[in-house]
Amino acid sequence: MKVMIINPDDLNEKDTYKLLIGAVVPRPIAWVSTVSSDGKQNLAPFSFFTVASRNPPILAITIGQGTNEREGTIKDTLMNIRKQKDFVVNIATVALANEMHRSAENLPSDVSEFDYTGLTPVASEVVKAPRVEEAPINIECVLHDVIKLGNDHLVLGRVVRYHVKDELYEDGRINVEKLAPIGRLAGNYSLVETIFSLPKDDLKDFLTKSFDRNKEE
Repeated sequence: MKVMIINPDDLNEKDTYKLLIGAVVPRPIAWVSTVSSDGKQNLAPFSFFTVASRNPPILAITIGQGTNEREGTIKDTLMNIRKQKDFVVNIATVALANEMHRSAENLPSDVSEFDYTGLTPVASEVVKAPRVEEAPINIECVLHDVIKLGNDHLVLGRVVRYHVKDELYEDGRINVEKLAPIGRLAGNYSLVETIFSLPKDDLKDFLTKSFDRNKEE
């Protein structure tokens, strides 16, 4: 098998980004809601997102400097987090995929993505930022730190409240099948729909059947 060996020092920023988002897949999406100092509500998705700590619970989101088509949205989100010291991570599902995608469009700073997408902002319990009422999971976070990493900013938020729809919460766990979350690939999205446990003796046959079934659908 031939292997392509690539030195990132030989790539420009755009090509490095394309290689990263095509290799690190699927990525969960943090649908981040914030509010400005003058009360303007903002909503934007970010796929550089993960859990940074379990105790205390801390989420990590990487926000770019705003060099792409979402410049206004990115700058608004980062600015709001820095000034207000809080934000909400809303979990996007397949039922909300179109609204989530539209919230990434480059809108003027005086236009709320909630108004643009028709989503409903509702008050959080602890933080100033609103939650997306339609999202099945909302996670309120207070700012722990913002770390500059090259051209990006790593935002760390300590979780202070979870809001989980009753039908998803079972014995202290989230029913992922009922949640139907979506993930980010390179330029597209993925739906979490084939869930299995390991080890699995018939893994090859199982994956073949799942692949064939998805092709038929």
